[in-house]
Amino acid sequence: MPEEIITHSAEETTHWGREFSKRLKPPVLILLTGDLGTGKTTLTKGIVSGLGAANENDVTSPTFTLVHVYGKPAKVYHADLYRVENFHDFETLGMEDMFSTPAVAILEWSERFPLQSPWPQIRVRLEHLGGDARRITVL
Repeated sequence: MPEEIITHSAEETTHWGREFSKRLKPPVLILLTGDLGTGKTTLTKGIVSGLGAANENDVTSPTFTLVHVYGKPAKVYHADLYRVENFHDFETLGMEDMFSTPAVAILEWSERFPLQSPWPQIRVRLEHLGGDARRITVL
């Protein structure tokens, strides 16, 4: 049964991400979907900081770098697949290393992820509700 949360600010979305992170046990793949500006990176800030892999202010959108790795050894992978248009684009990301050691992997624009994951998956959809309000649905 889907779980639905309404947040009313970026701070609430980040806070919910910190709480959500307490449920995560590596290896796990978090598949984020939602339009531009729905809070995927904001939510990721909370998840990454909640896992103790980085300070939330150090978590940024990997739109241009495509993959960020947080924690030593790598605990959390954060990838943005917005610019991935085909399997060749995906192959150039070098994400195959991600699956070599149990970790938490968070994928923005996960509908563009072309592989079957060997890890359990949690799907999270974010939607605009007007202003700073967001609906977060865990599927």
